[in-house]
Amino acid sequence: MSTRPRATPTAAKAASKSTIKPAPKRAGKQPAGKPAEDAPYHHGALRDALLAAAERVLERDGLEGLTLRAVAREAGVSHAAPTHHFGDLTGLVSELAAIGFRRFNAELAAAGSIDGTASEKAMARAARYVACARAHPGMYQLMFRGERLDMTRPALHEASEAAFAGLAGAVAARLQTPIARETLTLEQAAEIARAWSMIHGFTTLLLDGRLTDILHRLPGVDAETLLGAMLKSAMRGA
Repeated sequence: MSTRPRATPTAAKAASKSTIKPAPKRAGKQPAGKPAEDAPYHHGALRDALLAAAERVLERDGLEGLTLRAVAREAGVSHAAPTHHFGDLTGLVSELAAIGFRRFNAELAAAGSIDGTASEKAMARAARYVACARAHPGMYQLMFRGERLDMTRPALHEASEAAFAGLAGAVAARLQTPIARETLTLEQAAEIARAWSMIHGFTTLLLDGRLTDILHRLPGVDAETLLGAMLKSAMRGA
């Protein structure tokens, strides 16, 4: 006869509970058709991610392809995310244009800081202006499409004002006369408008392919060389 004590029903239950572990819960699958969540982005990063996605869409698909849904798809987030952060498409493109102006201003300021005469600095700024536009044609076109932008938004207003101040400063240096921020003389306004019209007009014609015929008639001459000759001619006639 065995002397080992028999397990009571209560003891058996306790032993069972102590040795049997519940299986871990499996993560539920995301319902089919549900849009991507915004969880991967934290602490304001989603706003920056949306702007970066918008710039990629702009440069790849142009202004016509830049929609809130296209931006959401590019960023991999829900369709509601751009609306939540920017309100509407105008809000989004206005904030994007502000980024473009800030970059533009920094590039032109760097070009104008070289050692040289006022004319040499002006030519360096003009060359950088065209180079920036050619490197980012979608952004450049957006920056000057006033009907798509809300200029009252603080970021865009500040950036565009800084761009004008940079242009006015370059003209003031060439004229060797100070230019007030809020009030211009007719001569100062004419010089600013002439400088901007010349470089903006050249850049727009270049991006639109309208200078191709002229360049074809100039074997071995590129757009940069043509721009330099045009600016020298304008400065001689000033």
